[in-house]
Amino acid sequence: MPELSQETERGRGAAPFGLAEVTGPSMVPTLYQGDQLLVRYGARVRAGDVVVLRHPFQQDLLVVKRAVELREGGWWVLGDNAYAGGDSTDYGTVPEELILGRALFRWRPLRAGQRSPLALARWALSAARPELAEARKAAGTTFWRCGAAC
Repeated sequence: MPELSQETERGRGAAPFGLAEVTGPSMVPTLYQGDQLLVRYGARVRAGDVVVLRHPFQQDLLVVKRAVELREGGWWVLGDNAYAGGDSTDYGTVPEELILGRALFRWRPLRAGQRSPLALARWALSAARPELAEARKAAGTTFWRCGAAC
C-alpha cells in the first residue's frame, strides 16, 4: 500500500510546493508507478482532488488518494483502482490534519523502452497533465468508486 517514495514535509519554513514520486497501483489509471506529482502543501481540499496524506495507522507512511467527501471525522478517501484497497474502506475517514496537500500537476517520465515514434507520440500527448478535479467533473469523467461503504 505505500504510495510515495519521497515527500517534502509541510510545516514551518517549508516550501508550499513540493515534488512526490508515486509508487504502488492504488491510483491506476490516473497515476502510475514513477509518476511525479507537484503538490501544494496546505492547499484547500475539495471533493475530487488527488491528495497526499499520512496513513491514519502508520503516520510515517504517505499515500496518495482521491478525496471523495468530507464527513464527520474527516475526509473519505479512495483509490482510483477499485482492486488495490488501502483506502477509507479499510481505515475509515482521515482526519483533516493528516491531509498534507493536494496534487496540482502530474508528470509521467519517459520509460526506457519507449523508443518507437508511436510510443514517443503517445508519451508526449500524455506525459504532463494538471490534476484538476473540476476539469474532470466538467468532462463527465467518473474518477472514483463508491460502493456500500459510502
